[in-house]
Amino acid sequence: MSLEGARERRVRTGGIELCVAELGDGRQPTVVLVHGYPDSKEVWSEVAVRLADRFHVVLYDVRGHGRSTAPRPLRGGFTLEKLTDDFLAVVDAVSPGEPVHLVGHDWGSVQAWEFVTVARTKGRIASFTSMSGPSLDHFGHWIKRRATRPTPRRVGQLLGQGAKSWYVYLLHTPVLPELAWRGPLGRRWPKILQRLEKVPAGDYPTGSLPSDAAHGAWLYRDNVRPRLRRPREDAYAHAPVQLVTPLGDAFLSESLYDDLERWAPRLVRRTLPAKHWIPRTRPDQLAAWVSEFVTANERREAGTPAPEPAATGRYAHRFGGQLVLVTGAGSGIGRATALAFAESGARVVAVDRDAETAVHTARMCRLIGSPAAWAETVDVSDEQAMEKLAEKVATEYGVVDVLVNNAGIGLAGSFLDTTPQDWKQVLDVNLWGVIHGCRLFGGQMAERGQGGHIVNIASAAAYQPSKALPAYSTSKAAVLMLSECLRAELAGRGIGVSAICPGFVNTGIPSATRFAGVAEAEEQRRRKRAARLYKLRDYPPEKVADAILRAVVRDEAFVPVTPEARGAHLMRRFAPRALRALARMEPKP
Repeated sequence: MSLEGARERRVRTGGIELCVAELGDGRQPTVVLVHGYPDSKEVWSEVAVRLADRFHVVLYDVRGHGRSTAPRPLRGGFTLEKLTDDFLAVVDAVSPGEPVHLVGHDWGSVQAWEFVTVARTKGRIASFTSMSGPSLDHFGHWIKRRATRPTPRRVGQLLGQGAKSWYVYLLHTPVLPELAWRGPLGRRWPKILQRLEKVPAGDYPTGSLPSDAAHGAWLYRDNVRPRLRRPREDAYAHAPVQLVTPLGDAFLSESLYDDLERWAPRLVRRTLPAKHWIPRTRPDQLAAWVSEFVTANERREAGTPAPEPAATGRYAHRFGGQLVLVTGAGSGIGRATALAFAESGARVVAVDRDAETAVHTARMCRLIGSPAAWAETVDVSDEQAMEKLAEKVATEYGVVDVLVNNAGIGLAGSFLDTTPQDWKQVLDVNLWGVIHGCRLFGGQMAERGQGGHIVNIASAAAYQPSKALPAYSTSKAAVLMLSECLRAELAGRGIGVSAICPGFVNTGIPSATRFAGVAEAEEQRRRKRAARLYKLRDYPPEKVADAILRAVVRDEAFVPVTPEARGAHLMRRFAPRALRALARMEPKP
């Protein structure tokens, strides 16, 4: 997407002209997007068009970038004080008399921290969303605290951020950065972003990149050393702040924001499994978070009771607003997982072949914190039904951010007693259901190009042989290997894949397990016995759900959950003969 159709105007300030673009209805709340280095306003194009249907969106080229003119001389022309003058000139032109919602990335965020902490902008900023750019004042105090009171951890943080800031030292050297950007680096930069940051090709970067980067070097030279040496003591935010931290940022450490509540008392934290250039790689999620934050603060400013975020889960900073689809969500691990994501603020699609239980799960999700939850009824083994579900979800709710393939059935009995129909039934649900989910929803994630995560529920039976569970164990072993293969294939697209192996968990699956080769009365007896044993074990599905969320956050490949699942995995690695001996034991009838 590009900024074609945007309304442009020129704003004069301090002897320069700023190029300002506007999208959306000017009567709606104004959101101002400020770009970083070495970018121009086009870095925001994907986010801007997603916000324009609800807000008056304003973007401008920072002085010396894009189609804005550069100060003469360059030295001293990029101080934070002059950048603040530019910001005030823009908002006076596009939103006279009304505060704006500020969003900044990289150096756009660095300068926006100045805007939101100086007295002369008070009342002009309704909220601020910061990403990948700390306040230089906060950074200066962060360095001083660690240098004056060193501990091993603090020294490690200083050294770690010092290593990440290698480019800052280079940008302070005379002439060389300009020569590099106007020469080979400028020509290769688009390919570098595509290869290292996974930035999709398109209308960004623009042809002005070499001059933008050469001029922008003065952002660092005019501001970094003076502010880090003498940081302001009054750099307190006078507006609510939303901090979005990409966890894979190659240039900034998470620890930089450890003390941020001191400077921004009204702070909301978000994290993303992404690299630095999230306006290009995660526009859907950013637009959703900015919309939510702006709307909440608009309601607060208007005196309308703005509901506090209901999400209270330990991972609310990570999953707030994301779309999560869980199959087999009507009960057991599936329901617990749907509720755990809902508690963390995710939008949830609860899928089950039982419509009533799916509806109940969706209702519970809304009650405990999900901003939206829907119930869908489908048999995961039905390819055509799954295709229709995937199309409906993408059309009505959006592309899934996290997929949990949980639906499964149990089947016990010896190999010789298991009929071809038994095999087909268990493989259709346990394996093909996972394949359909990965293919359809994983394909949508890959096509969107903004990452995601797939969770496949396997079992400890996947690596623990049993003469009583040949069909079930085979289906789950296939799921485990499928997950490993998918993880390798989708890693380059920013999509994680995790296989979860729960073990003995107190769910309804024992009561529904089929026992091959026995009469109905004997099957009922064995079901009751298995259900009683699982209940005595009493490992709650909520603990599995917590392991699932943790696996997504940490991008874990393989998670054995219960102690017996972990123990069997250790035996598989270090004592396989003992595990095989256990498999030969006759199960108690």
